[in-house]
Amino acid sequence: MNPISVLIDKLTEENLWDDERSLERNEYLKVKGSIDTNIYLVTSGSLRIFLVEELEEHTIRFGYKNNLIASLDSFLNEKPSDFYIQALKKTTLKIIRKKNYVSFIEASSENKKIWLNILESFVLQQMERERDILTSSPVERYRRVLKRSPQLFQEIPNKYIASYLRMTPETLSRIKKY
Repeated sequence: MNPISVLIDKLTEENLWDDERSLERNEYLKVKGSIDTNIYLVTSGSLRIFLVEELEEHTIRFGYKNNLIASLDSFLNEKPSDFYIQALKKTTLKIIRKKNYVSFIEASSENKKIWLNILESFVLQQMERERDILTSSPVERYRRVLKRSPQLFQEIPNKYIASYLRMTPETLSRIKKY
């Protein structure tokens, strides 16, 4: 079973969600320079994590229903982050604060193992993504993401998928036609 699903189920069963929050379309959950040590469960809607460099946005991750999302760098080091997290449509989230999450993780070796599996999976996904961006053609990047995350194309507008794939929206549109 997927370790993220197991984690979500355990947090829900133990009633550990601290709060809920709703965001309107285009509203920011987090902005550059802020510290955010919460972990969020997307219960509806969708979000993106992105950076802005020289007035260009670079989308690095998405979250939609039943996904966990966080500003992981800020969560881990409790320092300001350069990332933005923005709702792409009306979104509702459940929130667990770091203090409560760490207490949960440290409560059992099983919980620690689940967290370690999630972090390992995340690192491997990021390495695969970096390799794709550096060595694969736009068509190959599109095909890999389509195979790995077909739901993405139902949940996320094409302009953000194009940013995630490091191509223009026009290139993505041409690729999708074939």
